[in-house]
Amino acid sequence: MEIFVVPTASATGSVAAGILAAVIRSKPDAVLGVATGGSPLPIYAALANHRLDMSSVRAFALDEYVGLPAGHPESYAEVVRREVTGRLHLDPANVAVPDGSAADPEAAAADYDAAIAGVGGVDVQILGIGHNGHLAFNEPGSALDSRTRVEVLTERTREANARYFSTPEEVPLRCITQGLGTILEARHLLLVVNGADKSGILAAALNGPVTSDCPGSVLQLHAHVTVVADEAAASQLAQGSGQVAVRVSGAAASV
Repeated sequence: MEIFVVPTASATGSVAAGILAAVIRSKPDAVLGVATGGSPLPIYAALANHRLDMSSVRAFALDEYVGLPAGHPESYAEVVRREVTGRLHLDPANVAVPDGSAADPEAAAADYDAAIAGVGGVDVQILGIGHNGHLAFNEPGSALDSRTRVEVLTERTREANARYFSTPEEVPLRCITQGLGTILEARHLLLVVNGADKSGILAAALNGPVTSDCPGSVLQLHAHVTVVADEAAASQLAQGSGQVAVRVSGAAASV
């Protein structure tokens, strides 16, 4: 595990984008796992500045709400369309998001899991982490080997996501999410974390026991993990066995 500690939240996007750009240059048809939420979004803006040929890049989103109508501005399909597909000039046919409006969400989840396997898996999976340790929508208690499935959102997660909706009641109750086992099959995991409010859970995920109580702790089971955190988020980290900490000054856009 390698950990990049940067001075500011904006720098995390620059460093992570530099890592992704290197992958895409070496493999123009790379398969990216893309995430939404506050922490990953600056990555896409920074990656666009690298002016790469992204025409053959494929992408799979981590999750999607169940029950939002097609075209809803806060559906992850629309967020990915705005922030990823359009910004990076990806071919929309190469970008997949779970079908949260499917008549049978469970079948849609299984089909999505199979589709990821069908392209040979994800090369680099972008991740954020929730205040309760969730990865994607894998809430505490999720099996460490879980697959893409329908999940019920916890009240804490719904409260955290309410800022994107007009009222808290509009936040969906269910979602389709890649499972922890699915995420672990990606060849490289890239976790981006910002803010002092995430420092405790980041320390628990990287230095605490591997447990379903903290889904993010499964990162410790993966052979290739890169963490990019600002100084506030990294403030409680203790360098553990097998971890390499790198402190980066400035914007570090070329990393």
